[in-house]
Amino acid sequence: MLRSLIQFEPRDVPLRVALRNAAAIVLPLGIGVATGHVAAGVGVATGALNTMFTDQPGPYRQRLRRMLLTALAAAASAFVGSLLGASTPMLACAALLWGIAGGLLVALGPDAGRAGLTSMILLIVMGAEPRDAAGALVAASLIFAGGALQTTFAIAAWPLGRYGPERESLAALCRQLARAARGRSDQTDAPPQTRALLDLERQLHGSDRARGPVMERFRVLAALLERARLELLALAGLHDEASRATIERLQEYAARAFDAIAEALERGASPLAANAAMEGFDAALGALVALRDGSTLPRERGLRAVAVVRAEVLAGQLRAAVRNAAYAGSRGELRELSAEHGLPRRLRPRDAIGVLRANVALSSVAFRHALRCGACLAIAVVLERALALPHGYWIPMTIAIVLKPDYAGTFRHGLLRVAGTLGGLLLATALVHYAFGGDWEQLALLGLLCAGYRLLVTVHYGLGVVLLTAAVVILLSFHGIEPGETMSARGSASIAGSLFALAAYALWPTRERMQVRPAIARMLDAYRVYFHDLLHGDAATRARSRRAARSARSNAEASLARMRGEPGADRRLLALADALFANANRLIRASMLLEAALGEAASPPLGTDLLAFASEVEARMQALATSLRDGHAPASAFLRRQERALAAALGDCGDEESPHRAAIAEALDRITDALDSIAHLLAPPSRPAP
Repeated sequence: MLRSLIQFEPRDVPLRVALRNAAAIVLPLGIGVATGHVAAGVGVATGALNTMFTDQPGPYRQRLRRMLLTALAAAASAFVGSLLGASTPMLACAALLWGIAGGLLVALGPDAGRAGLTSMILLIVMGAEPRDAAGALVAASLIFAGGALQTTFAIAAWPLGRYGPERESLAALCRQLARAARGRSDQTDAPPQTRALLDLERQLHGSDRARGPVMERFRVLAALLERARLELLALAGLHDEASRATIERLQEYAARAFDAIAEALERGASPLAANAAMEGFDAALGALVALRDGSTLPRERGLRAVAVVRAEVLAGQLRAAVRNAAYAGSRGELRELSAEHGLPRRLRPRDAIGVLRANVALSSVAFRHALRCGACLAIAVVLERALALPHGYWIPMTIAIVLKPDYAGTFRHGLLRVAGTLGGLLLATALVHYAFGGDWEQLALLGLLCAGYRLLVTVHYGLGVVLLTAAVVILLSFHGIEPGETMSARGSASIAGSLFALAAYALWPTRERMQVRPAIARMLDAYRVYFHDLLHGDAATRARSRRAARSARSNAEASLARMRGEPGADRRLLALADALFANANRLIRASMLLEAALGEAASPPLGTDLLAFASEVEARMQALATSLRDGHAPASAFLRRQERALAAALGDCGDEESPHRAAIAEALDRITDALDSIAHLLAPPSRPAP
């Protein structure tokens, strides 16, 4: 946990985004200074500053909707805070409601969580300066105008690069596939590109997606890349010592093709370099065919035959991806293919209400966080008003910023918030006092600080807080609040708010150790549905269950990461969870290998026997998930005996489908082994013999 305080992440915000965010803050303030309307300029700049946090990657339509909703919520919060600020009981009640509502939004994801946090902050800050109804309406209008300006800057490139975000996401996925092809895959690792595929799914099929034939081409390309990912995973484990070098050559040429497609998408050009990569791929494929034909051992020949089939399918997917990256195919054909990827119900706008409703329960991490936020904000408002602390509103504001759904996040944000705030106050006071005394100099400094914050906050939260605090101090100096006079009060309030948040979490913690087993159980349930749909579902059903499995795996990973950050974490439970997760990854990789093999077979072999075995596998997965939930040892099962009989039956068929049957047998062997390993982990430890 302490390591997270000094951990640095790669920068993921482009310079152009940081510059446009800073411009939307500085320009209205500069106009206000030049025209003598400084207060109006501060109001608009404040709205732009708060909406800046939701300028995140995604389709322009989605970005427009997200940022405008955030601006509206910020304006409403400013209006209510200004109107109720004169009454401590009324403001405390509003803080309670805003804290619960804003805290619950974390259930919808980080973007919604940022919007909720922005609303809480503005309610508290604007409540420090009460206004009548007319004044509150003016303040809210200025806040909304700033958010609208920030939104306009964020979507200004829409007419010039309408599909830029989609191209960037597809290119990023290609780059990740290239890295995966060059890497040496471990079967206990989660399948790569999970998060990239989930984000791309929302971009191309979500409610805010763009329309038109170009988007149809992108959807087809995404489907091809996903299938190529499947073939890469299948190919990675299909080699012996003699064929290892040849398969690694195939993977390298596939990586070059992915890189060429990514570069073409980024530049909007034709992927000409991919043609050379495909020539090399074909040559390596010919060498693999020669190795297969020269094999004398049945096991060796069967393994290489399966590898040849997987490589041939991968070659087809790569060629199709290259074609679709360069040209748009027939609109009718593209529409038919994209129809298989209809919008899942859970991605529709109304599903957000269902998610929130499902989280209104004490067992929900999001709901416990919401109650904690609401209670802390209300109590802090009452206390700082009762004590008449100077700039006391920084206490509830700091609480809103520091409180997170998990202990590790709260602890990290609390310590870094205190250190960053103190550093930012010192930095801003020193700069304004010694070097940037004039208005225009301070405007330039404000722009640099805002741009620096956007660039560095994802690299290290503490550095981001230093720059953001300094920017806020300079912005408020235009409102007549001198930095030096309030440095001590703000620093003390930040320390008090952070300690309050940590104490509140300690009094009513959300222990992730109680959540991690159910999270892994839900992941196994999602894997079971995916496995069922491999044999019983159509293409659209399989796509939906595949996405659900990815989402469940991401949630389980997040739960495991949160548990690692808790103080006094149960080391035995951590070791068990790590082992369960590793074997669950083996299970899903084997299932994906089975999907690839079934997709190439003319018809499912040994239909009745295969379906009977699949039913046993599903029952076993359900039993293991139940065991995880209730803590009881799973009942004994004899999957291995049935799997061996099925493998023998598959091996007895000597027709042209033999490679596909061998691939199916290999996948079922891995699935059985993974399930047996999970059952062994959940079984009670055997007692030593006396």
